Amino acid sequence: MDGIDLSTTNEIAQRIQNLPITKGEIFELIKKYDTKSLSTIAKISRDTCKNGPITYSRKVFINLINLCRDTCSYCTYKKELSDLDLSILTKDQALHIARLGKRLKCTEALIVTGERPEQKYPEFKEWLKKYDCSSTTEYIEQISNLILEETGLLPHTNAGTLNYDELSVLKKSNVSLGCMLETASDRLSGKNMPHEFAPSKNPKARIRVLENAGKLKIPITTGLLIGIGETLEEIIDSLIVIREINQKYGNIQEIIMQNHVPKSNTKMRNFLPPSHDLFLLTISLARIIMPHMNIQVPPNLSPNLYFTYINAGINDWGGISPLTIDFVNPESPWPDIKDVKHATEKAGYRFRGRLAIYPEFLLSKRDFIPKNLWNYITPLSDSSGLVKEELT
Repeated sequence: MDGIDLSTTNEIAQRIQNLPITKGEIFELIKKYDTKSLSTIAKISRDTCKNGPITYSRKVFINLINLCRDTCSYCTYKKELSDLDLSILTKDQALHIARLGKRLKCTEALIVTGERPEQKYPEFKEWLKKYDCSSTTEYIEQISNLILEETGLLPHTNAGTLNYDELSVLKKSNVSLGCMLETASDRLSGKNMPHEFAPSKNPKARIRVLENAGKLKIPITTGLLIGIGETLEEIIDSLIVIREINQKYGNIQEIIMQNHVPKSNTKMRNFLPPSHDLFLLTISLARIIMPHMNIQVPPNLSPNLYFTYINAGINDWGGISPLTIDFVNPESPWPDIKDVKHATEKAGYRFRGRLAIYPEFLLSKRDFIPKNLWNYITPLSDSSGLVKEELT
């Protein structure tokens, strides 16, 4: 494979900004150029199409319920009723975390649960009754409204494959929602594959969530999990699926490119993580396929590689908490926000806080936001749609 000269880089970057790149063209680029060259194309595209600061969201991670009906081969988030680190937070406990986050200038309350735990655990279904809830979604709705009203933090919920009605309910109290596609490959749901015992990870189920969110005009975060057995072609197919949904509905606010970090107490503990070169390639391809999209890499899953990710075209670091751990990846502590800021500025970019909803929606897609939520968004955001600098 060849390196690439500046004029060719600019020509390709300009081409993909105006017309969606095809799958065939993507493979031609991969065949002709090395990862460093493709990263250069991605960086130029980011600098042109996302000509602004590199952002992050200052958040608290509210690990509401980590019981789950699914079993993924790489996951340690799921717990059982007998586990000492089981999390079933009461309203008071969730609100206490949000209030502590408010004192630390957080603006996002990330609410995470397992997939429909009430369907597998009758004990939890009974527990929900004391809050007059028949489902996890109803409980999330109560928690979201409580956090909004008592702290002003903006809820962003990731609770798996919510149906149309559930999405519609949470739209009223959440400025955005999250549902990781992870992969569009049905193959990874097959026998002896990572999603064999995780029906909610079936691509069709995840795509339906993204499409229903689009029909409801809900800003949604999604992304891919790289290194769980997928091929490069499947990664490209997955990115194109996300692009097609966004072209139709305009509701995808961010793509998370997440590298799989094998965990010692899982079935995939001996699985090799994606190579650094492959991961950089996939980040670059995400930018090349969707030049105008917000592309994020979690900074805690491969620390001290900030510069290479910036050079591969990202424009966001995702949520970083000064208070709570990453309960999905507890072995990977959040970096100090000051360190990420320093690395970003050293690379030549401004570092700014954003809300759990991206500026594009505040500035030009205002119909995606329920009227009642503006009462909480407006005090936090400036004229550019980012967090007011005096609040950071």
